[in-house]
Amino acid sequence: MFVSAFARRVAIRLCAPLSVLLFAAGAYNRIPDEVRYESGYINPVSKPADFTSAMLWGIAIADTREPGFQDATIEIAHTQLICRADGKDVILNDDSANVRGGLYPRHPWFGTDVHDPMPMVHSEDRDSVILRVGTHPDRVWHFWAASPRASLPKGHLEGCTVKARVRISHGALLQIGMDYWRNATVGYGRGGNNHEAGASDWYLPSDDWQEAVFTDGPSKH
Repeated sequence: MFVSAFARRVAIRLCAPLSVLLFAAGAYNRIPDEVRYESGYINPVSKPADFTSAMLWGIAIADTREPGFQDATIEIAHTQLICRADGKDVILNDDSANVRGGLYPRHPWFGTDVHDPMPMVHSEDRDSVILRVGTHPDRVWHFWAASPRASLPKGHLEGCTVKARVRISHGALLQIGMDYWRNATVGYGRGGNNHEAGASDWYLPSDDWQEAVFTDGPSKH
């Protein structure tokens, strides 16, 4: 029997109170069906032992179901990656008003690594970089830190945290996460050189600035 994606989402908590079901249904209904992860998760497979580097990333898309999505934008003022080892926090990336990235296939979701350059402009005060996601609604705007990939701190790694200060307009959606990498310089190649740590919940439009956060460790920075 065919069961709609919406019905499957609601059915995950049949024993929950009605108010919780309605909230969950409403939240998931805000996320397009084609995305890979509709809610936040931490990879149950640990970082490979020989992987010694990490990089934050973000995914920005236009919500084509919303009227006026063609004008949707996401502003990024600051991105940061902090990793914790032996009880001490170490900053790996810390960038203001700048990111790198590309435009990737959306249907199917990241169907190939072939991508186009990601266009972006700075705000008038140059305090943020603007992604006009509504101008390419058929693409995934995939970005990462402007600064180079850095090596993980020495010692026992307790986890890493990504933080991004963003403003998400009507008709736009944002998710952040991070990957562990074999080392600080290896390329993507055919895959296998990076290991996804996980992803945040999707962040929804707001007139205010938001702090988007993802962590795969116990610490909340």
